Amino acid sequence: MKRKNLVVRRKAKKKEIAVKNSKIIKVYNRFKKIILKNVNNESFAIGVSGGADSLCLAYLSKIYSSEFRNRIHVLIVNHNLRKESYKEALKVKKILKDKKIESKILSWNGKIPKSNIQKQARDIRYSLIFSYCAKKKINYLVTAHHRDDQIENFFIRLFRGSGLSGLASMAENVNYNKKFKIIRPLLNIKKTDLEYITLKYFKNYIKDPSNVNEKFLRVRIRKYRKNMKAEGLNTDNIIKTINNLLSANKAMNYYKNKAFNKHVSFLSKNKCIINEQIFSDEAQEVIFKSFSDILSLVSGKYYPPRSKKIMSLINRLKKAEYSKSTLGGCIIEKKDGFFLISKEERVSVSPYQPSK
Repeated sequence: MKRKNLVVRRKAKKKEIAVKNSKIIKVYNRFKKIILKNVNNESFAIGVSGGADSLCLAYLSKIYSSEFRNRIHVLIVNHNLRKESYKEALKVKKILKDKKIESKILSWNGKIPKSNIQKQARDIRYSLIFSYCAKKKINYLVTAHHRDDQIENFFIRLFRGSGLSGLASMAENVNYNKKFKIIRPLLNIKKTDLEYITLKYFKNYIKDPSNVNEKFLRVRIRKYRKNMKAEGLNTDNIIKTINNLLSANKAMNYYKNKAFNKHVSFLSKNKCIINEQIFSDEAQEVIFKSFSDILSLVSGKYYPPRSKKIMSLINRLKKAEYSKSTLGGCIIEKKDGFFLISKEERVSVSPYQPSK
């Protein structure tokens, strides 16, 4: 059966989803190309906050699911950071339900963070989603990160003095572990295009008050970008720079993998040893990248510690008197010319609690 434009059949005897808006078709076709390449017709999960970006992702995923008949798991995270959190999650669920998009609320019942709120909330979000996906044997998480997020992340990491890996920012796909992959199909789409699609389909979206709170660096960077744009900053040139850094980072990963094969041995999923000869055999950036990835792999955390802390650890490891320290949920010990890195065990209540 040939398709005319974007007319998608969900199932026999069910109503077709027909998209006639050329702008939406253009964005969907970009989305579809990347999902087809990375996911094909397997099931995948998405997180929806109720903002314009994630609601647009939910709509595009709905179209894709109808066209290829795979199952989409739409997840709403209740961080429990405020008393109103659960009510807000229910509001998002209703917005989706009104468009016949089924969803599930995942509620956090662990410790409520008091500082570094945005990072802690992100960690909570990934913890709940990955836990759900592991239980359901889902291998892909598709996110709504877009072109503007990419640029903002570049500036955030530039402010923090990140190395090559940090400045390269986000790739189209990345392995969280051997079984789980994160896909970002909207990295080349502008935020304004996502807002346009959301307003066309959902008519409205939830605005997060933290998006205008200048105590957060990301919000201040948005303001800086407006000022820089007035001075003639070309956004396309920033994207070109990020893409060049992504290419360089791929080359760096090649040499990092060679260093892994030569100097690193995993004793188990959460424990490995590193030969201290890595310091004499490898370039500084390869050493940094190796320790950054190892700390993330051993701890089971998607994001490694900040580059400043990793560099501080590396400098301490080089000293003869070094014996033991902790960083990023890992214990790092020095023994007989090797560094033993193992996961720091912490007693905690399971944070996962799905709601229907």
